[in-house]
Amino acid sequence: LQLKLWNKYRVSNIPSLIFIDASTGKVVCRNGLLVIRDDPEGLEFPWGPKPFSEVVAGPLLRNNGQTLDSSALEGSHVGVYFSAHWCPPCRSLTRVLVESYRKIKEAGQKFEILFVSADRSEDSFKQYFSEMPWVAVPYADEARRSRLNRLYGIQGIPTLIVLDSKGDVITRQGRVEVLNDVECREFPWHPKPVLELTDSNAVQLNEGPCLVLFVDSEDDGESEAAKQLIQPIAEKIIAKYKAKEEEA
Repeated sequence: LQLKLWNKYRVSNIPSLIFIDASTGKVVCRNGLLVIRDDPEGLEFPWGPKPFSEVVAGPLLRNNGQTLDSSALEGSHVGVYFSAHWCPPCRSLTRVLVESYRKIKEAGQKFEILFVSADRSEDSFKQYFSEMPWVAVPYADEARRSRLNRLYGIQGIPTLIVLDSKGDVITRQGRVEVLNDVECREFPWHPKPVLELTDSNAVQLNEGPCLVLFVDSEDDGESEAAKQLIQPIAEKIIAKYKAKEEEA
C-alpha cells in the first residue's frame, strides 16, 4: 500500500504533504508544505488549484529593467521555468533553452517563458536573469513565486512546465522535450504515448510505473515494429487516465 501511494502521487522526496479531496480522490494541492508555510491560518482553505492567469497576475520584468503586465502572456504558449543560478543543471538547461526560445520566436510562434527564481539572493537572481531574453516574476514578490511553485507542485529544479494559450498544462516534462528536440520541430511538445528511452528522459522512470521494451536492433525495423505493438496499449492507458482527469 505504501509503495502504491508513493507511485500514485509521484513522491520523489520527503517530507511531502499532498492534499486530496476525499469525496473524489483527486489531488487538490501537491505542495502542501508551501501551503501551510504561506497560509498558516488556513484563510485560503481548501487550497484548490487556481487558473494560471490568476496566480501569475501582476507585473513582470525584463532583464533591461522594463516591466509589463502579466496579461501580455494571454494568447501565447508559456513555458514556466523554475530555476536558479546556484544549480549547475539549471545553468546548462538555460543555455539550451535560450536557443530554443529564439528558434521558436523566429518561426513566428507565440511563445513566452516566465522565469520563477529559486535563487538565494536578489543579486544572484539579477546575474542569472541577465542571461535570459524572456520575462520573470520579480524576485521581491516571494508570495507570487511561492504560489506558482504550489500551483505546479514543484519538487526540484530545473523544471519547465509548458502551457497552452489557455493556461492549461501541455507537459510537465519541458526540460526533457527541449533537450531531445533542439530544433524545436515538435513544439509545443504534446506528450507522446511511446518514447525512445534516452539519457534525458530516463528521469521519468522514477516518477511512476513504466514499461520498457528492449529490441535487438534498429536496422532491421524491430524498433518500429515494437513501437507499433505497444502504441495502442499506451494510447488506451492515457485515454483512461484522461477521462478521470488524472496524469497517466
